[in-house]
Formats: sequence, C-alpha cells, structure tokens
Amino acid sequence: MYQKEVVAMLLAGGEGKRLGVLTNRQAKPAVPFGGKYRIIDFALSNCTHSGIETVGVLTQYEPLILNSYIGIGSHWDLDRNRGGVTVLPPFVQQDGGRWYKGTANAIYQNIAFIERYNPRYVLIISGDHIYKMNYSHMLKYHIEKNAELSIAGIEVPWEEASRFGIMNIDPSTRIRSFEEKPIQPKNNLASMGIYIFNWDVLRSYLIKDENNPNSSNDFGKDIIPMMLQEKRKIYAYPFNGYWKDVGTIESLWSANMDLLSNHPSLDLNDYHWRIRSSNTNYPPQYIGSSAKIKNSLINEGSRVYGEVDHSVIFYGVHVGKGSIIKDSVIMPNVQIGENVMIYNAIIGEGTIIKDGCRIRSENGKITLIEEKTQIFGSPQVEDIHAVNINS
Repeated sequence: MYQKEVVAMLLAGGEGKRLGVLTNRQAKPAVPFGGKYRIIDFALSNCTHSGIETVGVLTQYEPLILNSYIGIGSHWDLDRNRGGVTVLPPFVQQDGGRWYKGTANAIYQNIAFIERYNPRYVLIISGDHIYKMNYSHMLKYHIEKNAELSIAGIEVPWEEASRFGIMNIDPSTRIRSFEEKPIQPKNNLASMGIYIFNWDVLRSYLIKDENNPNSSNDFGKDIIPMMLQEKRKIYAYPFNGYWKDVGTIESLWSANMDLLSNHPSLDLNDYHWRIRSSNTNYPPQYIGSSAKIKNSLINEGSRVYGEVDHSVIFYGVHVGKGSIIKDSVIMPNVQIGENVMIYNAIIGEGTIIKDGCRIRSENGKITLIEEKTQIFGSPQVEDIHAVNINS
C-alpha cells in the first residue's frame, strides 16, 4: 500500500435549490461563473496549487454535466496513475443501495476510497464556494497546533452570520463552541466548510455517527458538536482573503459583479494562482464597429454589435445591434437579438432572446432566466412570453 499525506474529499452533490432554475438540470458546482469557469474550478484549482494530488469528488444530484466536465481531471493537472481526481457517486453494496444522507454520511460511505491511500490527514471541502486558498498553509497550521480538527473561518457581516456555522473561540483560536446557523449569533466568525481532520480521529467519529439513528449525518450539526462535547482539540484557521458562498441568486450575481472593479478582491490574472478550467476552443471574440463596451468581461467566441456595460459575457454569446446589456451576467451561447434591453439579470445558458425584448425587474431584484429558453418581444419582463427549448 502506498501512502498520501493528505486526501481531499470534495462535496459536490448539493442540489442548490436557492439557485432556482439554474440548477434544474445541473448540480450547483457545475453552474458557470466569471465568464469562462464553473464554480467547482476554484476548489479543484486550489487543490492543484496546494500540492494535493488525490481528490475524491462526491456527486449525487444531476451529475451528468459535472461528471463530463471533470473527466479524468487533466484540466487541473489531476490525471495521475496513483491518485488524481476520482468521481464518487452513491453506489450499491451487498446490503443494498443508498443515497448520501448528509455530508458526514457521504464521507462514511467512501471510507474504503480514503483507506486506499492510507492518509494521515483528510481535507474536506465544498464545490460551491468562490475563493483562492493554499490548503498547505492550513495543514501546517493544523500540525503546529497539534489539532485533531481545524476549521477555516472568516469574519462575515453580522447581518449574514445566521446563514453560517458560527465558531466561538478562545485567545489561542481553540474552538469552544459551534452553532450551526444560530438565530442570534454570539460573533461573526463563520465556518467556510473547509475542514482538516486527522484521519484516524475522523474515521472513528464517522462510524460513531453512522451508528446513531437520531443523527442527521452532517458535519456541522453532528460530528463537530460531538467532538466538542468530548473535548477534542479543534482550532479555527483564520482566513482573510476573498471568499463567497454563491448559494443564492443574489450572491452569485454579486460575486460576478465583484470581478468588474479596476482592482478586484479576487484577482483572476494572478499568474501564480491561475484558476484552471476546461478550454472551450472558441474563436477570438469580435467587437463590431457599432459596439460600445465598458467595464466588462467578454469571453472568446462572442460577437458584440450593441452596448455592454458592467457585465460578464461568457463564450459564444451574440449581442445584436442596438441592444443594451447592463449589470448582468450572460451565460454561454446566449443569442440576443437587436434592440434588446437587459438590466440586473442572469440569463441562463443557450437562451434565445428575440428582437425588442426588455428584461428589467421593476423592484430592483435580479431577474433570472432559465437556460435554453426562447423569449419573444414584450415591453416589460413581467409580460415576457418564454418557452423552454427542451419542452
């Protein structure tokens, strides 16, 4: 048996209901982001840059697009003979088949995969967060603290603290209590859902949790509270960089808009920490003589004849003459006719918007259009006549 110091387990099976129609046919980690990426690119790229070359990706909900996208992991330099990336869907055992019941149960069902590599540490990460982190720095911190579990934490705005697992720590950063989505949080240090466990410790708690019929089989609700109750050594790893949970329409739109400042907090041009993705092999973008573009990301394969202002345009998008796109995210292969107006919107992949349409919410909220939809001319978004191409 060969040994890896660290094995990463990437949780990518969430349905992502709060992203609405964007996750009707794909898992949240497969949702396009930032003009050329998918959300899962960030976690996989972090593994590569951190020197972690063995990654299990746990999929469950609508896995087809995600599995095809990951392939053999070559886009992230994770195609290895020993290790590399391995997709881990639920499977049938001698006593029957079962879905992953929770985050902890998903890892429990893959104990055999982890033990193939006999690791000292297991890194648990999610495939639905936007950030850049060197996990090797967190591992060094974990070892220096002689911890049994380390949890990456970041201070979030107080008004958002109730959305997260909140950690209460002492001056040495040792975690003294953990509250999962508290109604009245005691502080604003939120868990980022990034854990480093000593494998022998995690293994014992996974088995103990699985044997508890009252458990919800979740790290935040069950495993971490149980370890705290038994006085295990758990430390918070402070993180000060950019991090965003893009689990809602508003946060997904906001994270895309964050890329459009002159000096964005999330630098995609960092040569030393490139976010890797699948190469779509589209031709160069074309900007027509009638086009006006300001403060926007325009990806390859796009043809722009109208105005684009403070927006993210993915590959293969056509923007017709006289059209105006502002404060919006236009996902891959969207075809926009002439004299169309789109404000504060996310337009799903492959949608066709006919001449003269106006997409603009009267209440200032983000308008979301499902992928592969046809939209016919109408004066206001409320009156849009939309037909899904697949229906």
